Formats: sequence, C-alpha cells, structure tokens
Amino acid sequence: MKKTLIGAIVGGLILFIWQFLSWAALNLHASEQAYTPNQDAIMKVLDENLEPGQYFLPTVPPGTSAEAAQEHMTNQAGKPWAQVFYHKSYNANMGMNMTRGVLVDIIAIWMLCWIILKMGSPNMQTIVLTSVFVGLIGFISETYTNSIWFENHVVTSMIDAVVSYGLVGVWLGWWLRK
Repeated sequence: MKKTLIGAIVGGLILFIWQFLSWAALNLHASEQAYTPNQDAIMKVLDENLEPGQYFLPTVPPGTSAEAAQEHMTNQAGKPWAQVFYHKSYNANMGMNMTRGVLVDIIAIWMLCWIILKMGSPNMQTIVLTSVFVGLIGFISETYTNSIWFENHVVTSMIDAVVSYGLVGVWLGWWLRK
C-alpha cells in the first residue's frame, strides 16, 4: 500500500508538473487560446445573448424533426460554425483549481499503479509502455475522437499524453520494481 501511495503521489506530481510546463511555461497550447483584437465586441455580444453554457452554432432548436435537422446540416455545409463555452464570471481561483488538478493527477496515477501491480513482475519496458498506452488511451478515446467531429488542434495533447505518461512510466518502472 505504501509503495502504491508513494508511486501515485510522486507520479501525480510528475504529471502535474508536465501539465504546468506544457500549458504555462512552454505554452505549447497557445493555438488553443488564441487572441483576437475583437474580443471586447465579441464578449459584449455573447453577454447580451447567452446564458452560461456550451453552445454549437448554428444548430437546430430542441424538438426539431430529423428531416429538418438533416436539411439544416446540408444547408450549413461549407459555412462558418463555432463552439462557445460561455461563463458570466471569470473565476481566477488558481489555488483551488491547482489543488483539484494535482489531486486528480494523483488519483489517475494511483489507478495506473493498481493496473501495473496486477501484472505480477513487469520489467521496466512493460511499465513504461503500459503507462504511455494508458495516456494514449485517454487521448485517443476523448481528445482525438472529439477532434474528428469538432476539428480541434490535438497534436500538443498527443505530445502531452506521450511525454507525461512516459515520464510517469519511467518513475513507476524504477519505483514499483524496487
């Protein structure tokens, strides 16, 4: 239990540090947070027209028939569209956000430790590959799948999955085999 707990805490911190480096220090995700000089005008329009929530524009109202929805999709082909995540108030509580982030990372690596320890006596290569595969499973099944439909930038997220879980795998390969 102690071995798993220490593995999860250190591994979760490795994951958290990589996420900080990727999003803040190295700014690999800059394309996902692009600036527009029109932001004040856009925010004013959004504030006047939206309630907090997630929107896909344009779409059909709830209750629209399947035929009308299909016609709408056909008519929208080649036209502009947007996804909007709108909030009425910016919450910059970095302390709570970072606490939640590191706790989730520790829990994720605890689950990875559980998987690895069920393997019997895996070697370093097996532990590193298992860790990278777990990171890639998360990336492929969520981030990449969404990018198929919503055309999001995903290369940096794939790099994050491979590098962060690779680093965690090296740590766990050393620690769990001690």
